[in-house]
Amino acid sequence: MNEPAPVSHRKPPLVLGIAGGSGSGKSTIAKSILEALPEGQGILLQQDHYYRSQSHLPLAERASVNYDHPDALELDLLTSHLDQLRTGAPIVRPTYDFTTHDRAKEGLRLAPAPVIVVEGILVLADDRLRSRFEVKLFVDTDADIRLMRRIRRDLEQRGRTFAQVRKQYYESVRPMHLAFVEPSKRFADVIIPEGGQNRVALDFLVSFVRQRGAEGG
Repeated sequence: MNEPAPVSHRKPPLVLGIAGGSGSGKSTIAKSILEALPEGQGILLQQDHYYRSQSHLPLAERASVNYDHPDALELDLLTSHLDQLRTGAPIVRPTYDFTTHDRAKEGLRLAPAPVIVVEGILVLADDRLRSRFEVKLFVDTDADIRLMRRIRRDLEQRGRTFAQVRKQYYESVRPMHLAFVEPSKRFADVIIPEGGQNRVALDFLVSFVRQRGAEGG
């Protein structure tokens, strides 16, 4: 497969940052945006795949790491990858396995695109990432709804017990949300209440991105 040609003559991609609490609906917003674009016109960078490897710890100890603190993430690598995509270079994005709390051996190759969506709870809390977003979004959903969604996800998709989910929520998820995630809302250009359930906001957002993506293609 041929590598993309240098893009110095192209319009820079539209980069959107989508933040919000765990279970707020960020992924629904991100996927709705990408699904509204023609194939190959948009790509997603998820903060969750940039967690640092915990392979140096015994498996029993990995669950006790505070994964909701910025230090648990390799945000410098995420920023570097975003810069590569913005300049027209492909990347190999790491893939994180939440059942083992470690990175998979194989990453995922992503090619640049006219629209880049960066999604994660802390993407607006990091000034390096924030400065690279043309549009900054914060998905604002009530805490009880976010908690129920997180419980369902962790039980069904990440193989955790309810006791594990409850312990993590009280010890790290809630305090880190109050310390880092919620304060980052002040940096948002647009605040979307109720995430993907807000069809009016989503329709406006998709229309804007479609137009900008077409202009940048």
